[in-house]
Amino acid sequence: MADKPKKPAARKAPAKTPKQQADKPANAAKLQEVRVQIDGIDRQIQELITQRASWALKVREAKGDLKAAVDYYRPERESQILRRVLDRNEGPLSDEVLLRVFREVMSACLAQQEPLKVGFLGPEGTFSQQALHKHFGHSAQALPLASIEEVFQEIESGHADFGVVPVENSGQGTIQSTLDMFLTSGLKICGEVELRVHQHLLSRTGRLEDIERVYSHPQSLAQCKAWLRENLPNAEKVPLSSNAEAARRARVADDCAAIAGETAGHVYGLKVVAGPIEDRQDNTTRFLVIGREFFSPSGHDRTSLLVFVRDQPGALYNVLSPFARHGVSMNRIESRPAHSGRWQYVFFIDVSGHIDDGNVSKAMSELGEFASDVKVLGSYPVALL
Repeated sequence: MADKPKKPAARKAPAKTPKQQADKPANAAKLQEVRVQIDGIDRQIQELITQRASWALKVREAKGDLKAAVDYYRPERESQILRRVLDRNEGPLSDEVLLRVFREVMSACLAQQEPLKVGFLGPEGTFSQQALHKHFGHSAQALPLASIEEVFQEIESGHADFGVVPVENSGQGTIQSTLDMFLTSGLKICGEVELRVHQHLLSRTGRLEDIERVYSHPQSLAQCKAWLRENLPNAEKVPLSSNAEAARRARVADDCAAIAGETAGHVYGLKVVAGPIEDRQDNTTRFLVIGREFFSPSGHDRTSLLVFVRDQPGALYNVLSPFARHGVSMNRIESRPAHSGRWQYVFFIDVSGHIDDGNVSKAMSELGEFASDVKVLGSYPVALL
């Protein structure tokens, strides 16, 4: 019987030099010193957060016995605080990270007695929910609703304090159903959120070759049409009311997939097949925060208007001229059918500034001469990041 080949002898680690042996306890002592400093800072942070929460309660006492959390919430004040956070930031943490930390602290302080109730286009896992948490923090009570119309209805009925609804995408343009709601609703725009949207293809198996049907919101399907054409040309594309609903359906069959955010994949137990798969790298969706009242200026505001124009030559030019004369920058203009008569249109216009600012107020006073009706949808802080 042949002898088994001998295993090569294991290499011995080179012996440590006297200097390396001396450095080891020195490095351990230095690491311990750093940890002691971090522990001390953590205690200070916790003490300061506790103090901030206590002072937030004193704000409630100073304002008196108001009805609910919504009566204490002031978006212009939050915007001012967060802008000062950005102004003070010298690194190493990014502006986005610091804003998220401070937003959560402010959200928790506001929710000590009763959290804000905020409706969004559900179910759980949508980009609307991500926008809600970005703006209000995770201490707000998120209410998933079946449609944009239902978000408006829940606020109007008082069952929700605020709502978050999508209004436009950088690649696909306006979400018309949101704009149409403002034609008849008395709700006001109280804020805006900009969210970088990364689309992922999600499925139960995680294998591209299994997929015969793709579910998603029509906007998401449009945002990924080039990728779908190249990688899944024969798959059926099925539009649904939301990306999260698409994820819910995709989890029940191996031959189905959903286009949604990674959050939806975590919520519904799906694997990432591919992503990000959006056609534009700068894919961003703007959301509006809607509520029942106007708020004071923050110093960095936007005003949204709904303008009904008379049917006459130069009507749109006459409507826009007052803004130019008074140095008011127009950010956006969109036309929609007025729903009040055949071929009658209204214009949704966003301008820089608050309705209480002098130049905006002067432009508005002249606007009435050329428009059959003007509705101020809201003046609100401009999105930070």
